[in-house]
Formats: sequence, structure tokens, C-alpha cells
Amino acid sequence: MNSSPTSVESAELDIKHLPVHIAIIMDGNGRWAKKRLLNRIKGHEKGSETVRTVVRSCREIGIRYLTLYAFSTENWRRPQKEVDALMVLLVKFLKSELNELVENDIRLRVIGQVERLPAEVRKALQAATAATEDKTGMDLILALSYGGRAEIVTMVQSLAEKIKRGLIEPEFISAETVADHLYTRGIPDPDLLIRTSGEMRISNFLLWQIAYAEIFVTPTLWPDFNKDELLQILQNYQRRERRFGAVQ
Repeated sequence: MNSSPTSVESAELDIKHLPVHIAIIMDGNGRWAKKRLLNRIKGHEKGSETVRTVVRSCREIGIRYLTLYAFSTENWRRPQKEVDALMVLLVKFLKSELNELVENDIRLRVIGQVERLPAEVRKALQAATAATEDKTGMDLILALSYGGRAEIVTMVQSLAEKIKRGLIEPEFISAETVADHLYTRGIPDPDLLIRTSGEMRISNFLLWQIAYAEIFVTPTLWPDFNKDELLQILQNYQRRERRFGAVQ
């Protein structure tokens, strides 16, 4: 994993070599607020503004798929007051951004244990996904109540049930079969994984899908992340050689 470079070339991006799919672990809202002696919720509110900026930037740049780790299965263990505030903020965000998603040809998709989300959140998600289901400019994928291990367990259970019913033979299970039974079915694997806040861990995010993703860790806290840093990371990405295990 690489941390932020000390200097970044100002050359323009090569649009022919952009990552098709960027996944982001948005970390640091709480620490951002703590540094400013603010309530953690203020950090999440500021972080939602960064989400807006990054989504707009990716659409302008030409990124086809953007997955944001918005709420993990582990986040349910946070104080109930914080969880409730996050759910309210999520509903507010979905409602306020829906028109912009539609106008910018962005399709909203959701992965995770959606059934665990409060009814009001599920209602807002259903409205937003339905309103954008025919959009083709960019797919915005929100990982909500998401956990990579839980996703893999669900995949195994689904395949086991099909084997039990005689719908598939174990020897015919391939990597493609597995991918077809994950939450991300039909979505290409991430080319680039970005984590903010400097933490050097994956945090149970897209464990299968990021097998060959380029990983970039920045010390910047999520509320301070911006388009300029995104462009710098993309420039760094374009200087890397992706070998996928082969020798070049």
C-alpha cells in the first residue's frame, strides 16, 4: 500500500487509462470532528459534503463505477445515538441528491444487508434506485450494512442450496460462478481502492473483488479529501504497472 506522494506531477490524466471502477473506504469523519472539538456527527455531516464532491468529480472525469463504503456491518456496534444520526443523514443525503443523480445520468445501486436498515432508509433507497435505474453515465454503488465476510457467507449458502437442489455440480463452480453470486454481480472488480485517514487495513471491504486492485492509502481524513487529491491519486495510478501476477 502506498501513502500520499510528496510531490505529484501536474500532467493531465490519460483518459484512455482511467480505472473503470474506483472503490473508497471513507474513513476519518470522527477524527476530523475530534480535532476540531466537535461532535462526531458534525464529522459525518462534513463527510457527506465530500461524498457529493467526489461523486461529481468522478462523473466529470469519466469514472464508470464508484463504490463508497458508507456503513459496515461492524458499524452497527457504534453508540445507538450515532447510528441513528447516520441513518437520518443518509436519508437526507438520498433525498437532496436525487435530482442531481438523475440530471447527471448516475445510477444508484446498493450492496449489503439492506434488510437490516431502518424502514425509512430502505424507502429512500428504493425511491432513489428506482428513479435512476435507467441511467448509464455512471454507477454509484453504496455499501450499506456491508461486510465482505458476510457477503462471502451468503454466496456460499446460495451455492450450497443450488448444489443441494441439483442445479449445479460442485466441479463446475468457477471464479466466475462465485462472482455471479456476490452482491456485486454484473459489476466489474475495482481497479483502484482508496482509503483515507492513513489506516493500513481493508476493514472487511470487497474481500473477493479487490484481489488485483491497486491500493492507495492517504493520510487525509475523509472530510478533507477533495478533487485535487483524487486527481493526484489517479495520476499515481496511471504510473503503476498492473501485472495481475504475470511477468512483464
